[in-house]
Amino acid sequence: MQRIALITGAGRGIGAATALELGRRGFHVIVNYHRDAAAAASVAAEIAASGGSAQAVQADVCEPGQVADLVAACERVDALVCNANISPPFAPLTELSWPDFSGKVIGELSAVFHVTQQVLDLMRKQGEGRIVYVSSLSADLVRPGAIAHATAKAALNTFAQHVAAEAGGWGIAVNTVAPAGVRTEGSAAMRTPQTEAALARRSVLGRMLDPRDVAAVIGSVLDGGFGAVAGAHIPVDAGYRVLPG
Repeated sequence: MQRIALITGAGRGIGAATALELGRRGFHVIVNYHRDAAAAASVAAEIAASGGSAQAVQADVCEPGQVADLVAACERVDALVCNANISPPFAPLTELSWPDFSGKVIGELSAVFHVTQQVLDLMRKQGEGRIVYVSSLSADLVRPGAIAHATAKAALNTFAQHVAAEAGGWGIAVNTVAPAGVRTEGSAAMRTPQTEAALARRSVLGRMLDPRDVAAVIGSVLDGGFGAVAGAHIPVDAGYRVLPG
């Protein structure tokens, strides 16, 4: 039986790279997207062109009704990657409105809550499954303007720990992957040659992370090599936390 992976926010960036990685590893990939149908269709087509199988499925994962339709379209779910991005406001607390701050935190959690709840029901019946939450190293850092983003990711990390504890008894392994700065479309507005050079200096790769770097780790976690690991928080930072600036 072919394994099925559902990836939220899989039309671009880390999600798209993860879809391609899991397709290469033999999963049938459900490429979830919210708005950009063309990007998701392109990812699914690239997987198929490489000999894999995939389908693009639209759903706003913050809406429980749409999540129900998304999960109902899946024959089963062996692997869930919660990657859907909720764009954060980057501003200091003194300049943030409550709606902007709370919208980021609530959006981050709603993007994982509904799909986790409904996929867990499937996995519990299967008696197995794996879930990866894509978080961020920002949850553990203090940097200007990142209070909303960091708070939301810290909440996600706590959520993931509780899901790991609850789901482990059903044979479901839940882990979190937390990248540092990654070269994606979403991060383009905040990147400068100076920031990229600074990240390269604090990287064993000698460069800023690419989405494929993160996808390779997620693929390893989901593809059996981490079968005995649950409740782990896995930083993917190429040494950022330990290398001097």
